[in-house]
Amino acid sequence: MTASGEDEILSVKVADSEIAFTAASGDTFLRAALRDQVGLPYDCNSGGCGSCQIEVVDGEFEDLWPNAPGLGARARKRGKVLACQCRPTSDCTIKAAPHDRFLPAIAPKRRAVRLVDFRPITQDLAEFTFVSDEGRIDFLAGQYAMLTIPGITGERAYSMSNLANDDGQWSFIIKRMAGGAASNLLFDRNNDISGLEIDGPYGNSYLREDSPRDIVLVAGGSGLSPILSIAARIAQSETLLSKRVIVFFGGRTAEDLCAARELDRMIPGGHGFEIIEAASDEAAGTPADQGSSSAPQGFIHEILGSYLEENALEPGAFDYYFCGPPLMINSLSRMLQLDFKVPQGQLFFDSFL
Repeated sequence: MTASGEDEILSVKVADSEIAFTAASGDTFLRAALRDQVGLPYDCNSGGCGSCQIEVVDGEFEDLWPNAPGLGARARKRGKVLACQCRPTSDCTIKAAPHDRFLPAIAPKRRAVRLVDFRPITQDLAEFTFVSDEGRIDFLAGQYAMLTIPGITGERAYSMSNLANDDGQWSFIIKRMAGGAASNLLFDRNNDISGLEIDGPYGNSYLREDSPRDIVLVAGGSGLSPILSIAARIAQSETLLSKRVIVFFGGRTAEDLCAARELDRMIPGGHGFEIIEAASDEAAGTPADQGSSSAPQGFIHEILGSYLEENALEPGAFDYYFCGPPLMINSLSRMLQLDFKVPQGQLFFDSFL
């Protein structure tokens, strides 16, 4: 911020190109680029994946998280930094490889919000709804936003569980994490938090509505959030709803299995989705909302693999959208590509911490 109190606007140039963008005070290189329609590569936007590595060849900057896990020691020695964790403090020149694939369909924007609803789902999952007084918000089904909570170091990336709307509402399914400063604050003080901000939308794993393929949706835990948004968007469209849609949801115990209930709640007019839920840690038993039917036991990527084989389905006939713990994401991506030969371009996920 300048001495007059106005935001300082800095210039960032991409070396060996004609590409340049501006950065408002406080914005990271990545967010400034995306706001200015420059497609810097990225995935998680939170320091975990390493896909936004750049090199600052001229100018000054601040590294917000010098030990971010997305950047290894070898990359650091080569002068690499994470665009999502560094913000310019002067005009800069960077080495980067922008690509149209990362151009945001909807430019991200920072907004002040209020927490207006807290709805428990399971013993450690709840849906939180925030509202902005600016009215209409736009995002694509499957995208996420960054939530700033006063008193909590660093922002949190949460995927939207609702759809774009005229009411300024952002809904997220959030898991209470053991020792999690942000999640515990939200769960324990959900009626007493002020000064909240949401910056978004972000993310490249949004629903590809023009794809000719059928759809598989896979979620684990709070990864249900973007899957609900994608499912709701599919249900809005007669063209999309005519596709075969198979939903897989994994939880630790039978009591964690809530996908069928949440889908029915979100799409009260009905849907034709096939829903398979599985518990990983114990003999699954019978979830309370599934009557006398028992859920299978096993990791959800294994359940998906068995389902494809037992039903003689062509794996390449589907697009796959998935969200959940890193181990689930990695196992699922590896299985689909190596065991079932699904092209990488048919897999959509964001790699969070």
